[in-house]
Amino acid sequence: MKIAMVSEHASPLACLGGVDAGGQNVHVAELSLALARRGHSIVVYTRADRPGLARRVTMAPGVQVEHVTAGPLAGIGKDELLPHMPAFAAQLARRWRRDRPDVAHAHFWMSGLAATEAGALTSVPVVQTFHALGTVKHRWQPEADTSPESRIGTERRVARTVERIIATCTDEVKELTSLGASRSSIDVVPCGVDVELFRPSSIRPGTARPRRLLVLGRLVPRKGVEDAIRALAAIPDTELLVVGGPAAQELDADPEVRRLRSVCDAVGVIDRVRFAGRVAHGELPAVISSCDLLLAVPWYEPFGIAPLEAMACGLPVVANAVGGMLDTVVPGRTGMLVPPGDQAALISTISNLLDDAPLRRRMSAAGVRRARDLYTWDAVAARTEQSYLSVLAGRGDADTVAGVGR
Repeated sequence: MKIAMVSEHASPLACLGGVDAGGQNVHVAELSLALARRGHSIVVYTRADRPGLARRVTMAPGVQVEHVTAGPLAGIGKDELLPHMPAFAAQLARRWRRDRPDVAHAHFWMSGLAATEAGALTSVPVVQTFHALGTVKHRWQPEADTSPESRIGTERRVARTVERIIATCTDEVKELTSLGASRSSIDVVPCGVDVELFRPSSIRPGTARPRRLLVLGRLVPRKGVEDAIRALAAIPDTELLVVGGPAAQELDADPEVRRLRSVCDAVGVIDRVRFAGRVAHGELPAVISSCDLLLAVPWYEPFGIAPLEAMACGLPVVANAVGGMLDTVVPGRTGMLVPPGDQAALISTISNLLDDAPLRRRMSAAGVRRARDLYTWDAVAARTEQSYLSVLAGRGDADTVAGVGR
């Protein structure tokens, strides 16, 4: 198949350097590479955000990235991009008229808006992955939600317009149906993990240091780092490593780091919490392997890649029972789930696991098996391919469907 990936603010090329790569960047990059390994041809359309970018860049055999001029050639926050989506859509339509893809896969709601507008002009079917929904963000962060006012209405329209939606977890399905999407139009395909990079280390934590908990991800209030810090105050002889946020040399100037340090000071754990800042993607497995447990305790989570990375490295996970972690973490086998906001449950769960090394070893082995059995990018690509084929079959494109896999 010829596949158009539309990722308006998250370029897959950003993950090559790692500094600007978030979950969507990694998802689009890894999914595109895995689909190319299956014989498909992929063009990723992303917004040109600085001068001098080549119009088209070959990322890997079978994967090209096309920079679309829509708005100024400068970095713009994603919440400021909506006015430039008509220009983005017009460019997509122009390109697709010249070289029509079999299917377009839009990532994030604004990509969905642009792709459906271009698809209507070119008869290209659109598959949508939202990655995050405005309804959920507004529910949990009403005061901090900087999304455009039209976001939820646009998501509702996109959900009802596209020919298929790929949700990243089962918890997302009920949110999508509440927006008016038909349940029969939704497939659940998770995010993946690079199991060649994230793998068990032969060097495991020893007894010469305190027990170590790990929090891995962006430093924003909804990620629940404060809850992890407050739990640590009730767990002696244990330290907390916080990985994420700005580069190490910029931590002192970061408002969220300053706020979290004040929490550490207030609860008496300032000497047991270390903020490491941003860590290069390739160095994460060593960091993960130096710890005893991953804490993933966000208020809400569209999917949650960090628990998968930890499981692939053999690190047990203590996670809030929200979003994608309801699918990825198997309680009692690969980690434990706790009710979000239940601090007593969080403390007791962490303490019990830290005191039970045999159980942690069993969870370690089970987590590695689960990551390798269900969450490789090749497995994710195979399931995504089936979603594309169902769209083409529904359109009566028998020749393309029959040709896949020959």
